[in-house]
Amino acid sequence: MNEQANIGLLKQAYDAYDKGDIQRLIGLLAQDIEWELPEVEGIPFTGKRRGVDQVADFFRVMAECQEPREFRPDQFIGQGDQVIVLGHGTFTVKATGAEFSSDWCHVFRVAGGKIASFKEYDDTYRAAQAYRPQGAGAGATAGKGATRPAVH
Repeated sequence: MNEQANIGLLKQAYDAYDKGDIQRLIGLLAQDIEWELPEVEGIPFTGKRRGVDQVADFFRVMAECQEPREFRPDQFIGQGDQVIVLGHGTFTVKATGAEFSSDWCHVFRVAGGKIASFKEYDDTYRAAQAYRPQGAGAGATAGKGATRPAVH
């Protein structure tokens, strides 16, 4: 696939996520996909996963934990089999009611017309604050750190 086709594939994935069509999104993934977010203590959907079943579980657990307020990819950059997506998100943690926002960077690798790997970079400190129980220092404006899935 060329770079524009790879970017098109990722735009389809973000569109599926935006519409809540996780099954369509999962259909764009390679069976043995590698999926990675920075591991954050107290946030159960962070860390590494492998394979479409584990990625589907990631989306399920994430939806149980936080509600998106805004999630937008702003820029797609393709080079070879890599696509970098820069964007912004704001989320509310269901358990604490705290909101946090973050600019993020998603790094994808495409192989055989499917998304073969995903890695997210964002403000994990602010996400961790938002997930901390209210008495532990997290407030309703805990700030940045969206650990939302890569594909929206």
